[in-house]
Amino acid sequence: MSATRRARVRALAKINLDLRVLGLRPDGYHELRTIFQTVSLADTIDLEFTPGRHTRVELADPLAIPDNLMLRAAGLVLESAQVSGSFGIRLNKRIPLGAGLGGGSSDAAAVLLALPVLAGCHLPLETLLSLAQQLGSDVPFFLLGGRAAGIGRGTELFPLPGGRPLAGVLVAPGLHVSTAAAYRALSLSLTSEFQQNKIVSFQSQTWEVAGLGAPVNDFETVVFKEHEALAELKRRLARCGAVQAMMTGSGSAVFGLFSSAALAASALRSFGKENAVRISLVTRARYRSLWWRALAEHSSGRIWPPRSRYMP
Repeated sequence: MSATRRARVRALAKINLDLRVLGLRPDGYHELRTIFQTVSLADTIDLEFTPGRHTRVELADPLAIPDNLMLRAAGLVLESAQVSGSFGIRLNKRIPLGAGLGGGSSDAAAVLLALPVLAGCHLPLETLLSLAQQLGSDVPFFLLGGRAAGIGRGTELFPLPGGRPLAGVLVAPGLHVSTAAAYRALSLSLTSEFQQNKIVSFQSQTWEVAGLGAPVNDFETVVFKEHEALAELKRRLARCGAVQAMMTGSGSAVFGLFSSAALAASALRSFGKENAVRISLVTRARYRSLWWRALAEHSSGRIWPPRSRYMP
């Protein structure tokens, strides 16, 4: 009987350091310009794979999320690699749902990275990126980590330098913001001249050494009208000394980045028992190191994506 291979991995959250919405694309998605950044807040996922003649994928999901992306990711990997066996997933959820932090996308990317290693197969990065795009616009970024510029749907990614090691505070108030409604409201204000201005401004932003020159999140213009409490969270973080304070994605989480750990700690104390946590920015090198360490028992070398030692 084949031995079961187990691993515990961390699926990190992301924030958007900048986010511009240009307009509707012919494929029905919106054209974006954004800067993704992985942060230390993470879900923990326990994975196990037992090689066998029959395929079975099971998810212990305490939240019972419908159409879970991790199950879809597992199916895509097993089909693409043409391997069989029993694959079990247990999720410990810490990234708030529907907060603009990419938790579900990161969980799916974690399966794309880990399952080939446990199953003893190799899927090149090009293939993994193609599978990730089928799952969602944020999923490809989590195959790479660190800081990256995303264009198009956000799936065309280009690496950016990490910038200063700023300390952060993230506030997730638990408000539900409809992404579809936010896009509809924002689309009413988009013009071709406005789009060109955004492209020029975003290009300038990506060339800033720290990536924090004049950040914008277009969704704030419409979401803050509907949810004044989120605008107030941003103002509070700014008053606490944040060098950058803004909403991530279409909300509802708001973050502040501080020049020192002491300022971040002081800001966190000011939020008391509200849903606020300390975060740090995770560089691409650190992101890969976390993965290599988590899969060390089953992988060989410091190769990206991680390479299975069970390959024939």
